[in-house]
Amino acid sequence: MDATLEELALDECLEFLRENVVGHVAVVVNDFPIVLPVNYRLVETSAVTWIAIRTRPGNVLDREAVPVAFEIDAIDPVHHQGWSVLVRGTLHHVDPDAADFRERFDPQPWIVTDRDAWLVVQPFSITGRRLHPTTTDLGFHIRGYL
Repeated sequence: MDATLEELALDECLEFLRENVVGHVAVVVNDFPIVLPVNYRLVETSAVTWIAIRTRPGNVLDREAVPVAFEIDAIDPVHHQGWSVLVRGTLHHVDPDAADFRERFDPQPWIVTDRDAWLVVQPFSITGRRLHPTTTDLGFHIRGYL
């Protein structure tokens, strides 16, 4: 049987976003895309859902509002399965002192030195997929034990 690709419901995508802390932001700089790893935190209030990140002031992410893609995933190469969540939206500056944002939604970057630019991805789309492996007659995969 062939592997199957399943679309994830929004609730499943949000659950993956809640459970993880590292993702990748893709943005176009000088007409070419770049992808950067970032620590993040899902911001959920009754009014908004955002992805919060902190970065160094003046770096390629610290710009005026720009369209971005944000992605998280998990891959199991031994069993040929995994999932990914893609958030498409606009990157905006946020005041970390407004509405206790700093205390409530700090993404807690692993490198905290000079991470004083607070940004959020305001999504217009959150989608996800899960790849289910092919089924085999064997109860194990030899690489799973190496």
